[in-house]
Amino acid sequence: HYKDAMFCFDVEGKEWAMKPMNCPGHCLMFAGKIRSYRDLPIRFADFGVLHRNELSGALSGLTRVRRFQQDDAHIYCREDQIEDEVLGALEFMKSVYTTFGMTYKLELSTRPKKALGDKELWDRAEAALARAMDTFAGKGGWRENPGDGAFYGPKIDIKVMDAMERVHQCATVQLDFQLPIRFELEYNTGSKEKGKEFARPVMVHRAMLGSVERMFAVLCEHYGGKWPFWLSPRQVMVVPIHKDWSDYCQEVRGKLHDAGFYADVDLSKATFQKKVRNAQIAQYNFQLVIGEAEVKNGTVNIRTRDNKVEGEKKVDELIEYFQQLRNEHK
Repeated sequence: HYKDAMFCFDVEGKEWAMKPMNCPGHCLMFAGKIRSYRDLPIRFADFGVLHRNELSGALSGLTRVRRFQQDDAHIYCREDQIEDEVLGALEFMKSVYTTFGMTYKLELSTRPKKALGDKELWDRAEAALARAMDTFAGKGGWRENPGDGAFYGPKIDIKVMDAMERVHQCATVQLDFQLPIRFELEYNTGSKEKGKEFARPVMVHRAMLGSVERMFAVLCEHYGGKWPFWLSPRQVMVVPIHKDWSDYCQEVRGKLHDAGFYADVDLSKATFQKKVRNAQIAQYNFQLVIGEAEVKNGTVNIRTRDNKVEGEKKVDELIEYFQQLRNEHK
């Protein structure tokens, strides 16, 4: 079914392939030992590298690549656990996208015409997803997409909006009835009734970011290059007004580095104004200006990349302030 999109090659007369997805491997892990109903839910998470032989015309920057990683997870649960597991995944998703400052919309995609599996099971699964979404978003806080589910199970489509209100499909929560059948997965129900000793688990596919590379591209667009301090690769530039204060600048940089922050010092021969401007253009969140007064007082003079002057602070106070920004994801 998926072979055309795989990298396949011959090794000593046998066909091998590079892993395009994590689902089959997790099914084999589940099937590796006898499982009891008491063991469920079982959750496997995987950031392994995946390869897909996408057509060259479909490739696009970081959003569509041939080698990537997913924050992939698969949850194996009983039918009566679906609602709680889906609700947990939605709460996880909310935490992630609230941290990034992004909004989202929820859609429930239901049974398509060419669905596999028993209709009664589909109905129960869709009802469980609907209850979880009602609990999470409230009635009316989501919409239904009739007939748009995958052939193997219903799914929750999570449409994420960036700062420009552009829609991205990143996170996903999907139910799968078919892989447990294909891999003959089962667990001991604890029942003594003949024919009911074992049952199939329901498989939940869960990804919060989707492709990590694609999510990075989305965040680049979302922030427009102005990364928040906690996520920024260029947090602080220390700027001496005169070369005489270079040693103190290096001392400040060392303290910031030891506290876990990215800090650089501009020791170039450019003018003080040019150094500040260069740091702002390079999107350093803060420029710490240091002159004679700052050296005597053991302080720094703070400017933001928007050229807002925040005034003097002791270095230890500054570190506490930066730690607060990091802890609050600002």
